[in-house]
Amino acid sequence: MTVMTIDPTTDRYQRCIDASKRVRWDINVDVIRGRRLNVEEKFLPESLTLLSKADFLSADDQRFLSQIQGRTYANIFGLVERFINAKVLELSQDHWLENQTALEAMIRFSDEELKHQELFRRVEALCADVMPEGYRFDWNANEVAGLVLGKSTWAVLALTLHIELFTQVHYRESIDGDEAVSALYRDVFKYHWMEESQHALIDEMEFRRIDAALAPEERESAVDDFIELVGAVDGILNGQAKTDADYFAAAAGRTVSVDEAAAIHQHLLGAYRWQYILSGAQHRHFQKVMAELLTDAQILRIQAALSTLQ
Repeated sequence: MTVMTIDPTTDRYQRCIDASKRVRWDINVDVIRGRRLNVEEKFLPESLTLLSKADFLSADDQRFLSQIQGRTYANIFGLVERFINAKVLELSQDHWLENQTALEAMIRFSDEELKHQELFRRVEALCADVMPEGYRFDWNANEVAGLVLGKSTWAVLALTLHIELFTQVHYRESIDGDEAVSALYRDVFKYHWMEESQHALIDEMEFRRIDAALAPEERESAVDDFIELVGAVDGILNGQAKTDADYFAAAAGRTVSVDEAAAIHQHLLGAYRWQYILSGAQHRHFQKVMAELLTDAQILRIQAALSTLQ
């Protein structure tokens, strides 16, 4: 008797498809629901903003700074999901005439990433409706995507897996159940997390697939690319932290000294590094995957680069 077996990789792609169908949501019907943001509420929890360390700020100042960070969060995700979607569509070509289950999973991934970009554009507009004028986010999503996509696919997928994993941390360990945070913002995190959960699984499968085809010298070069990408992300975060500190100083409704503005800049940089780099790099599963794919020397190189950000 012939026993039919199911390819385990195909089965994992199918489970991602099933999850995608099960949690499918609509921006207007499920997330926004006709609501507006309330400037009397925080937009991000302290575990992300790290504002308990900014004890030189009043409660009102801390709330406003959480709103600035929440607005930047929406813009950062609108930025990174541009290059993630482009890479997903590129990788889907490998499945066009091969594994149709994998192809469907990738197409759903892309469709959801486009929806997430629209969600975060909507959040930015909601923030603009209630926050003081003068906020700026000057990074061009297409230019950043071009820079990222110029690196090796391995490095882009390593960065993408890192991003998808830290979205899990941000919802489950930071914002879920924090009643002090805007209910609308909590729903943005919740629904984003619901779809990113299966995206992280697809990222890992594609990452391992690409890694398996690399020669040792190609992987060594790809690690260099990944370190360069982390450095580029840090450059964006440093610039936005300065811009956000300047916005706070101009819109806080009180005089902010030069020294205080500098302290706010440094605080924001530390918070942004935690939110967008370190919370993913320290994720146990990310570390597990990298340990399985890289040599000890390569891991030490990555750790050395990350240590400069702490």
